Amino acid sequence: LAPLAGVLASEGGGLRVLYVTPLRAVARDLELALREPVEFLGASVRVEGRTGDTSSSVRQRQKAALPEVLITTPESLALLLSQPDPQASLGGIAAIVLDEWHELLGSKRGSLLELTLARLRALAPGARTWALSATLGNLDEAARAAVGGGREPCVIEAQLSRPVEVETLLPASLDDLPWTGHTGLHLLPRVVAELRARRASTLLFTTTRTQAERWYQALSAAMPEAHETLALHHGSLDRRERERVEAGLKSGAIEVVVATSTLDLGVDFGPVDRVMQLGSPRGVGRLLQRAGRASHRPGASCHLTLLPTHALELLDLDALRHALGRGEVEARAPIAAPFDVLLQHIITCALGGGFEADALYDEVRSAWSFRGLSRVDFDSVLALGTDGGPALRAYPDFRKLQRGDDGRWRLDDERLARLHRWGIGTIVGDSGVRVKFVRGADLGVLDEAFVSRLKPGDRFHFAGRTLRLVRVRDLEAEVALAKGSATTVPSWSGTRLPPSALLARELRATWQRAGDGVLDSAEARLAAPLLALQ
Repeated sequence: LAPLAGVLASEGGGLRVLYVTPLRAVARDLELALREPVEFLGASVRVEGRTGDTSSSVRQRQKAALPEVLITTPESLALLLSQPDPQASLGGIAAIVLDEWHELLGSKRGSLLELTLARLRALAPGARTWALSATLGNLDEAARAAVGGGREPCVIEAQLSRPVEVETLLPASLDDLPWTGHTGLHLLPRVVAELRARRASTLLFTTTRTQAERWYQALSAAMPEAHETLALHHGSLDRRERERVEAGLKSGAIEVVVATSTLDLGVDFGPVDRVMQLGSPRGVGRLLQRAGRASHRPGASCHLTLLPTHALELLDLDALRHALGRGEVEARAPIAAPFDVLLQHIITCALGGGFEADALYDEVRSAWSFRGLSRVDFDSVLALGTDGGPALRAYPDFRKLQRGDDGRWRLDDERLARLHRWGIGTIVGDSGVRVKFVRGADLGVLDEAFVSRLKPGDRFHFAGRTLRLVRVRDLEAEVALAKGSATTVPSWSGTRLPPSALLARELRATWQRAGDGVLDSAEARLAAPLLALQ
């Protein structure tokens, strides 16, 4: 709230505080949370969000005048930079807040945001940057990436003690666990017993959207009495359904939510008392993030119940327990100067009023990840954006940038400008097919590869419902509610979580300890027969 307090004390309109968050769900929550103190003080300050979920009417209002406080995502911020005169709308920024900074570091989304921040610092030299994170193992490097090269960051590390209690729900025998598979539905009776034994607001985290869909259907069948209080939440569901579930969690109307990483980050669900994790979270940072959803109050201890879905995951959980005991968290190292991200940023700057090559080179090098970029490499990337370079020179769509008589590089072709703005960002995925009722609401998005395998009349589970495919046209699948059951659940490519580097090292240490006869956790002792076979 410190940057917000500065805005409230200052005079003048226009954008003053920019709040960047990696998730749209967090942006909605922050918008509501920041409005409360503003309304309480009776200040005439607009607090608004701008993400892919923002309505067209709000976007039109913001096109005329941005609010004093704007909550946005890295991609929506890059779009703002591509407007013809970003200096007029962004030049008055006094404070930039980077929420959940660890979630962006170490990815190309983070690289793009670093370049965007370098541009913002050139437009608003007096802006101060605040980066927030609760789970980072390389604080100094993360701070330098946030403020940019040539600036000395100040790291404020709160010495807050919030106990994390981790419990593993273990079977009586190793034979009760399968050797492979990740759905974990053999655990259903035990999970249902846990939920019924203690009625508490619960988040049940899964590792994939497919697993979340399967578990929601299984819990719905096993607990018909929880029909009104059981919900599903993942990134492929329609925005309005996600918002309904989030509001229900906060009000207490919804007691159990089967969720994926969409609820990992800083959305505040005060009523949540218990968090359960199906399978390995595949990293200490993610374990802490999910555990922190429980009893989300200062000083309150948080409790996480781990549910191994197969025998080999016992070793993951042993490794995580040891790393957690030593207080280790994954480092997130920024990617060094990705050229594809640089090219995208150069074109964005060309749309946003144009640039002089020498000035933009210096500006790009002020971004921490690009501090070592040579002028030869910069000119090569610029040439690629000018005429496609030696390989793509024959194709008109790659002739984007032109240098004017004033020495500034610009992109004047409206069609190429629209294509760039439509594809801005670094998030990639398969083509999506929107799913909607024949005469009714949208349900969400499915992978095109999954929908292509369906025939009209086929039944499948999605968004907590059993559906029947009616027809597919123009990348839109029209469905109707189906009677009876179905066995088909959607699959999404690229959703399995990889193990972190820290977890991989800890797994090696687990095997080494086992080889030395040291089985110092309940998980390792249960897995002893499996370890003996290796």
